[in-house]
Amino acid sequence: MLRRLLALTLLALSVVPAQAAAQTDGLSDKPLYETGSSGRWLVGGQWLFRPDPGNAAATRQIISGASRAGWTPVTVPHAWNAKDHSDASFVGGVGWYRKDFRLPSSSRRFSWVLRFESVNYRASVYLNGKRIGSNTGAYLPFEVRVPPSALKRTGVNRLVVRVDSRRKPYDFPPARTSAAGDLAGGWWNYGGLLREVYLRRVDRVDITSVSVLPDLPCARCAATVTWRATVRNADRRTQRVSLTARLGPRTVSIGRAAVGPGEFRSFTRRVRVASPRLWSPTRPYLYNTSVSARVGDRTVQTWRVRTGIRQVKVVGGRLHLNGRPLNLRGFGVHEDSLESGSAIGNNLRERQIRWAREAGALFLRSHYPLHPYYYERLDELGMLAWAEVPVYQVQTEYLARATVRRAAVNEVVKMVQSRLNHPSVIIWSIANELSSRPGPAQAQYISAAVRAAKDLDPTRPVGLAVAGYPDAGCRAEYGPLDVVGINEYFGWYVGPNGQIADPTLLGEYLDSVRACYPRKAIMITETGAEANRDGPVEERGTYQFQQAFAAEHFALYASKPWLSGASWWTLEEFWVRPRWEGGNPWPLPALHQKAVVTMSGVKKPAFFELQRIFRATKQYG
Repeated sequence: MLRRLLALTLLALSVVPAQAAAQTDGLSDKPLYETGSSGRWLVGGQWLFRPDPGNAAATRQIISGASRAGWTPVTVPHAWNAKDHSDASFVGGVGWYRKDFRLPSSSRRFSWVLRFESVNYRASVYLNGKRIGSNTGAYLPFEVRVPPSALKRTGVNRLVVRVDSRRKPYDFPPARTSAAGDLAGGWWNYGGLLREVYLRRVDRVDITSVSVLPDLPCARCAATVTWRATVRNADRRTQRVSLTARLGPRTVSIGRAAVGPGEFRSFTRRVRVASPRLWSPTRPYLYNTSVSARVGDRTVQTWRVRTGIRQVKVVGGRLHLNGRPLNLRGFGVHEDSLESGSAIGNNLRERQIRWAREAGALFLRSHYPLHPYYYERLDELGMLAWAEVPVYQVQTEYLARATVRRAAVNEVVKMVQSRLNHPSVIIWSIANELSSRPGPAQAQYISAAVRAAKDLDPTRPVGLAVAGYPDAGCRAEYGPLDVVGINEYFGWYVGPNGQIADPTLLGEYLDSVRACYPRKAIMITETGAEANRDGPVEERGTYQFQQAFAAEHFALYASKPWLSGASWWTLEEFWVRPRWEGGNPWPLPALHQKAVVTMSGVKKPAFFELQRIFRATKQYG
């Protein structure tokens, strides 16, 4: 808890304060989340930012460190267009970040790795004038190993990062335009280093990944915990590596091996837990777990995890946790704020979680993998999460490309690998609102993505969120899925050919979905109505209309005992795209206002309506 309080304090302030933790040029050995390897240094303090100069000569000066003009002091995380909601801002651009730092240790025994938690969208990383790495994508971490030739062990190192936030139509999420030529998209395209940056110390051997996967056959059964750990020898000489794991007070040897220079080696060990303490919403018990690497008699690195033993399974077309049926109620969430865009801190994440709990929600869903802090807190609180990759509304003409499908599957792989150890995550979602009439390309993607998720984690169901249109019919392409999420807006949007305009047809539609997929779990992954003013209950866009909409839709869901849950879209308002109206006759573009809490933190009447419903619903068991 002390670590969490320090982390919240660190991000609540606009600059990193002086504190007892060791610091070098803004580096702090207090990471903002707990899961992961030892030797992480938060690269805080003052950074510099500047827009791209647009010419080659100036770019060379930026990379070399000779450029002095045009820089503005910032703190990271940072979104350069946090308060700019123009068309040009949404389309994106290029920005540069610079950070000067000294290594925490000059010892030649150590090598170093830079870790970026989320950069939107294409990143090129330079150190002391040398390009050392790149990445494409957002919302998931990537690491760059620092070559010794680029590093100054004494003196000042200059880190420069080029960020290009301009999306392509085959990115995740894609850049799109409507048939009328207007900009399209589901949430604002913020550019920058949207989550924090770390410098990791490696002492000869680096633990590059750890998964702790509990398998519980039944609620009263013994469990099996499987450790999978991969190490890399960062040294020039062969190292004899010994891996040891802990599960609470229990110590387990994972294995020993000689690992050659630059080589990777994976270790796996399964252990039976005779009488496990189960993780659940009523008793979210977490095991303190770690994997330590030793070279000789020295522990060179430790990877810490807090995990829970529980079973998530679809039984008879219903989602179960520890053998008990789920009927979840919750919210969708976005990482967004008035001041900092999506470059938010743990204080704002904590506020969203607090609102959700106040409303009686047990479940959160997002369009992309959330910051690890969310999942750590949900683990501690016994809340559940639908984790999704931003493979959102990718047009079929692009999904038909094998390279795009492979890239989308890779998003699923990276999400599962990076969020696997959180018991709160109960569903891996491989996409949102692809074509509601899937063809061969989507069928190939679904099959490959489900297989990739199951290969890494056979213990969790895999789902997909779809636009709820009656004319879609039954889709054989959804065969590999365990869970189908329905985004339904009956009575708010009209839909193609007016098919969802009449809210009285919702019950019949949901029954047809159940008939299509009797063995799959069905969830309402989205519903909602915009609201930004007082007015008559029959007037669209009023708080009163939204409140009545919530009451009517959730009353209907309660009449369908086979549903595994329902989620309101969203908890807190967020920025969407220029000229967004969302079906509201009096909109405030580009603000998404289906949420039940405004961006300034004011709860709408629908919040309290959903609170009444959620608290009265038996969500677990």
